[in-house]
Order: sequence, then C-alpha cells, then structure tokens
Amino acid sequence: MNQSQQGAPKAILTTRDTVAIIVGLVIGAGIFRFPPLVAANSPDEAAFYLLWILGGAISLVGALCYAELATAYPSAGGDYHFIQRAFGRTLSFLFGWARLAVITTGAIALLGYTFGDYASTLLRLGPNSSAIYAALAVLALTAVNLLGIRETKGTQNVLTSLLVLGVIAVIVTGLLLVAPAPAPAAPAAARPWTAAPFAMLFILFTYSGWNEAAYVSAELKERRSMVIALALSLALVTVLYLAINYAYVRGLGFQGVAKSETVAADLMKLHFGATGANIISAIVCLAALTSINATIIAGARSNYALGRDWPLFGWMGRWDDRTDAPRNSLYVQGAFALALVVAGAFTDQVKTMIEYTSPVFWFFFMMTGIGLFVLRARDPATPRPFKVPLYPLTPVIFVATCAYLLYSSLAYVKGGAWAGVAVLAIGLVLLLAGGGRRATAAGRP
Repeated sequence: MNQSQQGAPKAILTTRDTVAIIVGLVIGAGIFRFPPLVAANSPDEAAFYLLWILGGAISLVGALCYAELATAYPSAGGDYHFIQRAFGRTLSFLFGWARLAVITTGAIALLGYTFGDYASTLLRLGPNSSAIYAALAVLALTAVNLLGIRETKGTQNVLTSLLVLGVIAVIVTGLLLVAPAPAPAAPAAARPWTAAPFAMLFILFTYSGWNEAAYVSAELKERRSMVIALALSLALVTVLYLAINYAYVRGLGFQGVAKSETVAADLMKLHFGATGANIISAIVCLAALTSINATIIAGARSNYALGRDWPLFGWMGRWDDRTDAPRNSLYVQGAFALALVVAGAFTDQVKTMIEYTSPVFWFFFMMTGIGLFVLRARDPATPRPFKVPLYPLTPVIFVATCAYLLYSSLAYVKGGAWAGVAVLAIGLVLLLAGGGRRATAAGRP
C-alpha cells in the first residue's frame, strides 16, 4: 500500500458525481420533519411557499460565493483552505479542529441518530436501538469510504438516486393518490410576519450541506463544473422541496400541516394506511444514509488538509494512492463520530447535536464569506474561472445571513452549544501546545 505524504487527490469526479454528492448532502430528514414548524410560523399558505423559494435563493447566493472560491483555489481542504489563505494559520487550525471535533462529526452523529430513530420503527434492537443503528451506519459507511473514492462515489450515486425516487413517491402520493383536503369552514387569521425569520431558520437548516462540495473541488475533472453542479443541485432541491410541500398542503391542508408532528407519515397514511408509516420510515432512513455518506466524504478531506499542514496531526495528512482516499483521516473521523454517538445516547440526541454544532458552524461559515472579500483584495491577479455575480452585493447578503443565524443559535444558548464552544477552546490549547506548521509544496492542491 502506498500511503504517503506525497499522495494527493486525483481529478476523477464528473459533474454528475458532484451533483449526487451535493443533493445527498442537502436532502436529509429535515424535509420530513421541519415543514410543520415552517407552516406554524408562516403568515399564510402563500408566504409558506415564498419562504421555501427564498431559502433556495439564499442558498444559491452562498453557493455562488463558494463556487468562486472553489474554482479559484481548488483544494481538498475546502473552507479550511480558503480561511487559511484569507486569515492565516491560526484561524484555519481552529476551523480544521472544529470540523474534526464538532461540525462534521457532530453532523454525522446527528444523521446517525436520525437513521437510528426511523430504523427502530421498522426493527427495534433493544433499549438503545437508535444508538446501535447510528454506530452501525457510521462504521459501515466509513468502511465503504476506506475502499476508495470510486466505490464511494458509486455508493453515493445509487443512494442519491434512490432518495430522489423516495421523495418523488411522497410527492406523487400527495398530488395524485389522495383527495385534496377539504377547505376550512372559515379561513384562519393570518399570522404576523414577525415569526417568519424563525421559520427561515428551519428552512435554511433543511437546505444546508451544499457547502461541503468545496472539499471535493481538487478531485473535479473540470474546475467550472463546480459552478454547474452547485446550480443544478440547488435548482433540483428547490423544485423538489416546493413540490413535496405543496403535496403536504394538498393532502392535509395548510392548518393540518402546521399541526402535524409527522407530516410525511400522515400524508402517506391517507392512501397506504399503517403501511404508509413504514414506507416513510424507509425513505427517511435512506435520506439519512445518503447524507451520512456524503458528509463522511467531505469531512475526511478537511481532516486530511489539517494533517497535511500541522505536525500535531501529521498522520492524518496522508493520501492513499491505491484507493484515492485519506485513510487515516477516515479512521480518526469515524472514531470521533462514534464517540459523539455514545455521548448522544445519554442526552436528548438530535436536539443536543444541533445545539452542539450550530454556533461553531455559522461562525466559520460567516468567516468564509468574509474571506471572499479579503481574497479579492489580496489576490487580484489570481485566475478566477468563475466570479460571483453582482459583487459585492451577493457576498454581503451571504455574510449577513450567516451573522443572523449565528446570533439566533446563541440567543438561547443551551448546554449542547456551550459544549461545542468548549471543544473549540480545546483546539486553541492544542494550537498553543503544538506550534509550528509544516512547509507545503508549491502548487499543492
């Protein structure tokens, strides 16, 4: 096996592969969980759809910013690489540590528990069923990634295709197989628009994940295909989200959606009865597995970049030429994710993981957006195959959105959020203890 410091990512991913990764990252369990919360905080049905369109537009704004950075500075480090170029090694180290210990591994654990919750409705594995399923998912999909990027991208393409088919099945049920919900006897009073920003939090969480595409930018056959992949992916996701929300409202009524706790299951039951609950459980399991696999792909590459640059984590900066995978990085990421799965077994699993990751995630997301301004000013001569349109307005909107979501995630700080901040502080201690940065080869991705 040739696993060395000199190994590096190879350009083998097509636009289709990248679209599959992005769609798999974005479409998760959120679209089956959060529409009732969005409906409950939307002024009326028209505003409900408008907010979902706005969420897609805001995500596209952020994606355009990332597309410029990823095509100008393609790297397996993704945001880590952009932050390092813009702000230097201290902030990039903290970001790399945050992804390893908080952001990515926390997301994997969260998705693992989502998979475990729904898999347990199909076949329960005892009192800790969700934790067992979550651990099995992390182990199995990490093993697939260890086989290499060719096997990984094949798995992701299949999972994403099945996931999209599952979402379409829910849409078809709501549009063609069930009768429209009867109109209410009297129209409900419109809710104030002051609740709409709260609804947007859930919408943007449902759209999140597209930024992870930056971590495979060094493995694309064509740099500009990142722009195409991001635009196509978010357009597809926005259309699917609008269609499935319209299907929910058509079958259950707008007020019915707002009051539902399991909106997709309630819709499927209208036609399939009790079997509908099992169908939706299987679809949500598929959504979670797809997102876990895509998150593992992206996360391992940022860990590889961290190890490549810092002697303290040097053993993660090795790329296996035989499998085209950062094997050591995958081992470490899997271990951290499993540790968080175990920790989650003693807490309110999903809620705690959201609190744990959110403040740290939105802070560094915001810094990446600010980094676009810094790099435009500092590196004006760097070739940019794609430039974000309407500069500087577009990145200003992106940074402002991230700042708002950072504030929102800290406004009602809970124990999980403080835990995430504390782990980030541990990274600062490691930085002071580790010191030094390995010299890098010119032109390295």
